[in-house]
Amino acid sequence: MNPQMQEKKRMSPEEYLAFEKTSEIKHEFFDGEMSAMTGASLNHNRISRNIERELGVLLKGSSCENLSSDMRVKIQAKEQYTYPDIVIACDDILLEEINGVETLLNPIVIIEILSDSTEAYDRGKKFSRYRLISSLQEYILVSQNHCQVEKFLRGDDSWRYFSYEDMKQNVTIDSVDAELLLSDIYYRVEFDVAGG
Repeated sequence: MNPQMQEKKRMSPEEYLAFEKTSEIKHEFFDGEMSAMTGASLNHNRISRNIERELGVLLKGSSCENLSSDMRVKIQAKEQYTYPDIVIACDDILLEEINGVETLLNPIVIIEILSDSTEAYDRGKKFSRYRLISSLQEYILVSQNHCQVEKFLRGDDSWRYFSYEDMKQNVTIDSVDAELLLSDIYYRVEFDVAGG
C-alpha cells in the first residue's frame, strides 16, 4: 500500500457521541462517518416553531410530548444517529445513554422540514432507514417552499401516503390523536412565488 494513501479513519458510535457531547454544532452519524448539520432558513425556523407550539398545546396532558431538533434519534438497525426537525414520543421514553449523552430510541412520529439540499435524502435513504424504527408510526414531510404537507402512515405491511396542499386543511396525526391546521403550520411563512 502506498504510504501516502491513508485510509480515512472511521469512528465508533462511542467516539462519535464523545465528540458530539462537546461539539458546538450538531453532526449526524452513519457508517462510521459524521456529517455536520447546516443552519436553517427563516421559513424553516418559522415552520418548526409553529409546529412545536401547536403540538405543545395539543399534547399537553397526554402521555405524548414533542421534542425539538436537539433530540438525537438512533436508528438501531443501522447504528445511525440523526436529528429530526421534530419528534413525538409517548408513554415510556426509551433513551440510550452513553457517557451522559442521551439519544431517543422509540419515536412515534418524525417530522422533517424539507429544504432544497435535504429533500431527496429525506424522501429516500433517510425515510428507508427511519422505517426500520419499530416504534415509528408516522413520518411527516413539510415543504418550506410551498404549501404542502405529506404524511406516511404505517399500516400492517405498507405505508399509506397522504398529501395536504390547502391552507384550510388539517393534517391528522393519527398515532397521537392530534390535528394541525396548515394555516397554523405556515403562519408568517412567505413563499417565493417566482421560485416555486
